[in-house]
Amino acid sequence: MKVTIYTDGAARGNPDGPGGYGAILQYVDPKGQLHERELSQGYEKTTNNRMELMAAIAGLEALNRPCQVTLYSDSAYLVNAFNQHWIEGWIRKGWKRGKNEPVKNTDLWKRLLEAKKPHQVEFVWVKGHAGHRENERCDQLATYAADHGPWLEDRPENS
Repeated sequence: MKVTIYTDGAARGNPDGPGGYGAILQYVDPKGQLHERELSQGYEKTTNNRMELMAAIAGLEALNRPCQVTLYSDSAYLVNAFNQHWIEGWIRKGWKRGKNEPVKNTDLWKRLLEAKKPHQVEFVWVKGHAGHRENERCDQLATYAADHGPWLEDRPENS
């Protein structure tokens, strides 16, 4: 099954304000009918990068069978980690980067890798706030969740 996932994250008062994510999942059934599902959640104290990762995680975790996924994000942090193979280097170096500094958000990177495992995922960067319908809707979902809750507690392993 081919699925398209659009994602976005938002944080207010980054890095310690409330935040949220939004995701849209789309697929076309065998009869040609488009199906769409929206996901969003707010968090008490978080960062924009954590919410970008959570949007991708939520989208992939919502899939109940292996899929061929095209995941669109306006987060270069997320997309480049896979497309420029940063994540392989981080894993090889024991979740260290650059000058032997720890990779931030390893708890979410590990969760994302686990959520991604059963699927074939292509990560595509899309320019944010540029009129892309689904990206704009994900931004609305993320900012509404950040501003209105209900908020969950974000418990980062490291941030």
